[in-house]
Amino acid sequence: MGRWVPDPNGPSYTNWSCLTIPDSKNCAKFGRKDKGFLNWRWKPNGCDLPMFEPKSFLSIVRGKKLAFIGDSVARNQMESLLCLLSQEEIPTNIYKDTEDRFRTWYFPSYNFTLVVLWSKFLVLGIERVTNGTLSGVFDLHTDKIDVKWSEKIPDIDYAVISAGHWFFRPLYLYESEKLIGCVFCNDPNITDLGLGFTFRMIFRTALKHINGCKGCGGLVTLVRTYSPAHFEHGSWNTGGRCNRTSPISESEVNLKGGEDDFRKIQVEEVERVKIRKKGNKRYGVLEVTKAMLMRADGHPGCHWDNQWMEGYNDCVHWCLPGPIDMWNDLLLGMLKRESSL
Repeated sequence: MGRWVPDPNGPSYTNWSCLTIPDSKNCAKFGRKDKGFLNWRWKPNGCDLPMFEPKSFLSIVRGKKLAFIGDSVARNQMESLLCLLSQEEIPTNIYKDTEDRFRTWYFPSYNFTLVVLWSKFLVLGIERVTNGTLSGVFDLHTDKIDVKWSEKIPDIDYAVISAGHWFFRPLYLYESEKLIGCVFCNDPNITDLGLGFTFRMIFRTALKHINGCKGCGGLVTLVRTYSPAHFEHGSWNTGGRCNRTSPISESEVNLKGGEDDFRKIQVEEVERVKIRKKGNKRYGVLEVTKAMLMRADGHPGCHWDNQWMEGYNDCVHWCLPGPIDMWNDLLLGMLKRESSL
């Protein structure tokens, strides 16, 4: 809990001082003129959140590897961290897959590796093909981990996992290879188990896999809570937009909506795995949901460049620089705490 307070100093980098900002998040480059949305800081109730210190962060993670695991919003946080750290040292881009979804950056002075591992659902999800065309409907195996990220975690020291935005589409849910229900399927013969159930099972499976990983040593796993979208006057494909220029007050947002339900589920699943903790693995929660519910002003909206989604507003991801930088303020605070244990 907390509030956004004015901060005349603004962010520690700009869209021209960070050279790695992708065009999809470079709002100033693509026409966003207002700068007021940059002049706010998150003030938690009862304490202060220190501003990000790149040298302090890099000192903590010296000789380590940190991975963001999840969808494009997980990547968005990695892009923010990359900008913040580049104010101390320019990293080397050492790996990019053909789809630009798996990335690796290296900071040679600190022997630190930063990775993003793409996964829509964290578990195995297979898109159905109809007449040779991808349908947008997925078969989701809630008890089978996505090996594209899971096979890489034995080499990871810190993992920040997240998911959520891909769940808002027709999903058929399987357990032990048997269909157990669906989400958004509108099939009278199949039980709609709801997003909450799906959310819980996915994070339970992911955390169970990490907890059972024999080669993962002292892996520190942080679950980043759900990041809300802010479409107004329509959804993403029906003209929805997000053109606010300042934070929403707490009285204006629904803190008891579905987003907070997702947050609670994630917190509960982390607490569950802590009780079952194996070895010296550690778990925590990077709570951003309530703070970001107030930041409808922080999305690219129409100020982005994406050839696959031309004409649509982006009210899911976050401008760089922007309020998402606060996530890495929190991340540094958590790493400081973990390093002192």
